[in-house]
Amino acid sequence: MGWQRAPGYGWRALVEADVARWKRVVGDGLRSQTDGRQRTEVAIAAGVLNRMLDLGRPEYVRVA
Repeated sequence: MGWQRAPGYGWRALVEADVARWKRVVGDGLRSQTDGRQRTEVAIAAGVLNRMLDLGRPEYVRVA
């Protein structure tokens, strides 16, 4: 479709998919009230999400 070929659409779709993935794993908002605890919560959530993505990412091996 023409709107999919528009410049920047693919990048925007990837970002929207990442945000949706983050919200499914972490939730819509932070539960902590203080800045330090929010930073810790985000760091833990990012680590969990990165680990999940690493487990699902295929390993490419050159055959020839």
